[in-house]
Amino acid sequence: MNSTPRHEITLKKLVYTMPGVDAVTVRRDVPYRATETGALGMDIYYPPDAGSEVVGRVLSDQPGATSATLPAVIFAIGFSDVGARTTLGCIVKEMESYIGWARLVAASGMVAITYENREPVADLHAVLQHVREHGAALGIDSRRIGVMGFSGNGPATLSTLMTGNLPRVACAVLCYAYLLDLDGFTGVAEAQTQWRFANPCAGISVDDLPHDLPLFIARAGQDQFAGLNDALDRFVAKALARNLPVTFVNHATGQHAFDVLDDSATTRDVIRQILSFMRFHLLESPRLGLEAVRCRPCSCWRQSSRAICRPGVRRPWIPWTRSRRSDRLTH
Repeated sequence: MNSTPRHEITLKKLVYTMPGVDAVTVRRDVPYRATETGALGMDIYYPPDAGSEVVGRVLSDQPGATSATLPAVIFAIGFSDVGARTTLGCIVKEMESYIGWARLVAASGMVAITYENREPVADLHAVLQHVREHGAALGIDSRRIGVMGFSGNGPATLSTLMTGNLPRVACAVLCYAYLLDLDGFTGVAEAQTQWRFANPCAGISVDDLPHDLPLFIARAGQDQFAGLNDALDRFVAKALARNLPVTFVNHATGQHAFDVLDDSATTRDVIRQILSFMRFHLLESPRLGLEAVRCRPCSCWRQSSRAICRPGVRRPWIPWTRSRRSDRLTH
């Protein structure tokens, strides 16, 4: 039993929500790795319209693959939950912000995965490997996996893009995140010492990134954490010099953790842009010939006009398109 009271930041909810988040189906503590102290588990959030075959089989632990699979977003954690219990009073996947993001992703038509850990890097890689190997049984398309990391989780997130023996991810989102120490800069290493997050990318450069992997980077213009924006700005400059597929958004007035601390129209727009980016690269894939569609009555997202939004109720559908003037979705 954890006797540490919950830190107030763990109770902060996202400043943005959308239709369908309350209808998401959650399967909790699905084992992904065995350890000496017991199995580590992940929480899997399914869209409201995931379908009876996918959710029914997964929730009942029936063996075998489903015929329908969905893309997934894994929320990378670069801190050990052992320390999180002591300092925050809960593990990271129990924080309201992570629950909120997972529900947003699921309401957008994708599967979201949060998890507990002991060894941040090894366990993140184990989650990715488990989802790749057991994706069909989990209702997940292992070809379409994205990763997302915030703050000190940035280096661990980057490690999933640069490790050759891991399954390739389709895209990544880095939000007000520590990234790489470049050009002799040591701010990330100093932050790692202070905040004790994993930094598996020490000594790695932007040249080690895949040249064709889409990245979304959100910057908090008023970030108060020393060295974070210095490292992020160097990273973006190097990435653009290589002409990498980077989508960059600067929240000029945003502070660190703006998604829970800055209730503003700009914050909500950045969150919508992140969801749009993930939908575009995971739901609508030119290589796979997929297109996302949206339910007109409840505005939730899914892949097929034959899907069922609520048990036994079929809904009308409209496709989404990308505006020429911005990276937003229009209907």
